[in-house]
This record gives sequence, structure tokens and C-alpha cells, in this order.
Amino acid sequence: MSEIPGNWTIIEQNQLISQALERDRPRLRSFIRKHVADTGEAEDILQDVFYELLEAYRLMKPVEHVTAWLFRVARNRMIDLFRRKKAASLNSPASVEEDGDTLEDLLPSADAGPEAAYARNLLLDALEEALEELPQGQREVFIAHELQGQSFKEISAETGLSVNTLLSRKHYAVTHLRQRLQLIYEDFAKK
Repeated sequence: MSEIPGNWTIIEQNQLISQALERDRPRLRSFIRKHVADTGEAEDILQDVFYELLEAYRLMKPVEHVTAWLFRVARNRMIDLFRRKKAASLNSPASVEEDGDTLEDLLPSADAGPEAAYARNLLLDALEEALEELPQGQREVFIAHELQGQSFKEISAETGLSVNTLLSRKHYAVTHLRQRLQLIYEDFAKK
């Protein structure tokens, strides 16, 4: 039998992976579904996470704390998904008005040189951090409505919450994000 690092045989390695799948798949799926509204995208992330586990073992890099590692990889995949969606949603209106500015219009252009690109990345990173600070309910409503483009009726149907509750949560989220990003803007303007 082939030996892999940590003196594990291929059979032992396969048993560990099978145990991880059985033990962690339901909790991991639930964790991902709490943050990713689209069922297909959530399943894709789940599959990616377990594929990475298989790859880690195939490349002879066994994982010591499998459950923690799986959740960390899932979180990273969700962040990647939100970053892709954030970039795609930059051209949707930032206000309710049809002719309102888009988020893209409010950010410095990435083509305007290194300082503008730095400011843009700084603001996008600050937005991501500010989103992480929000209570889960507020964050989910904001992401679903602003980044995923769902209507409040669609979110209400998915969550079972009233439209008024969703509007209230989004209002608090926007208020927090404005305050948080204003501080970043003021710090950047001082430089």
C-alpha cells in the first residue's frame, strides 16, 4: 500500500474523507444556505469545498482539523461569490430612482491611475468589512436586495418575513454602512 504524509495509507485517507462527508455535509450545507440564497450556487460551493478536500489529500497535504478547514474553505468560496456578484452589480442603480447613480458611478474609476484604483479597492474592502459587521438578518436582506438583485417580495417569499420587516432591516443596514463608509471616506480625504 502507498504511504502518504502522516503515515496514512490510501485506504485510511479514503475513510477519513468519507467520514468527513457524512459528518460535515449537512451542517456545511446549512451554513452555506444561510448565506447564499440561490440553491444551485450553494450546492456548487458545497461541491467545491469537498473537491478541495480531495485535492488536498491527493496532493499529499492532509488536513488536521477537517471540519474547521471545510468551514473556512466554504467561507472563502462564499466571499469569492459575493465579490463576483458585487462587481457585476456595480452598474445597477444605487438609489430607487431610475436615473439614480450606480455604485460604479460613485466609486473612483479603476482606469484613473494607481491612486484611484487604490481608493476603489479600499472602499470595496471597507464595504465588505462593514457588511460583515451587520447582524445576520440585516446583512442577508442587504445582500439579497442590493447585490443579488432580488425584490423584497421575492425575499419575503423565501424567508417568510414581511416586506415591512425586510425594509426595516435594510434601512438599518444602509444606515450602518453609510456611517462606516463615511469614516473611511473622511480618513482617505485627510491623506
